[in-house]
Amino acid sequence: MTDTHALNWDLPAPFTLEITVQPDDTDRLGHANNVVYIRWLEEVSWAHIESLGMTWALHEETGKAMAITHTDVDYLMSANAGDELVLGTWLTDWDGRFRSARQFQLIRPSDGKTLLRGLSTHACVDLKSQRPSRAPQAFVDILSGAQVPGGRGLTR
Repeated sequence: MTDTHALNWDLPAPFTLEITVQPDDTDRLGHANNVVYIRWLEEVSWAHIESLGMTWALHEETGKAMAITHTDVDYLMSANAGDELVLGTWLTDWDGRFRSARQFQLIRPSDGKTLLRGLSTHACVDLKSQRPSRAPQAFVDILSGAQVPGGRGLTR
C-alpha cells in the first residue's frame, strides 16, 4: 500500500487508485498501451463518483448520466509490466447544470515520476435518448460538493 500523501500531486487530496501494470497491459513497444491508460482513467472516474454517492443505481433512478465529451492525455513517461502506479483524480469544474471536468495524474511511487496528466470533460445526458439534458438535483448536490478549485477546468 502506497502512502499517497507523500506523492507530489498537482492538486490537493486526490481520489486514488493503485495499479500494477500487468504483462497483458503492454504493447509491442513493451510499455503500457495507450488504450490501457484510458481504461484506467475510466476505472478511477467510476470509483470516484461512486464513492461520492453517484452510483449506477442513482443514474438509473434519475435516467441521467455524465458522458465523456472530450479527453486530453499527455503521456509523459512509459510504464512497464510490474510497475506499481497510483492514479489520482479530481473533479475540477462543474457549471452547476450540464458540464463537468476532471483531471488525472498518474505517478510511479518508486521514483516519484508523473507518467501521465489528463483532463476529461463531461456532459449530462438522458439515458434513453442519449441527448444532452440538465443534471438532476442529486447530481448537482454531489458534483458541487466534490469540486476541487485550481484545476484546468473546462478550457481546451
